[in-house]
Amino acid sequence: MSLMTQFYNTLNTAPIKSEALRQAQLALVRGDAYVDDGVLFIQGLNRGIPLPPESATRATTDLSHPYFWSAFTVVGNPW
Repeated sequence: MSLMTQFYNTLNTAPIKSEALRQAQLALVRGDAYVDDGVLFIQGLNRGIPLPPESATRATTDLSHPYFWSAFTVVGNPW
């Protein structure tokens, strides 16, 4: 959820979908997105995004691990 939120937020400014995905992945690696008390915070958004109960109970707040962002690719037209 954090990667896709960052991706669509970046897609507003990035001209190419693959570049928006790359920027979203880098944002997670840098720690620009994090989870605190069941709420997802992303740099550049005015408020946090409440997570579903099954995701909010996870103890993991470090979204920089490749588990959270490495499986995503752009398929088809990158524009």
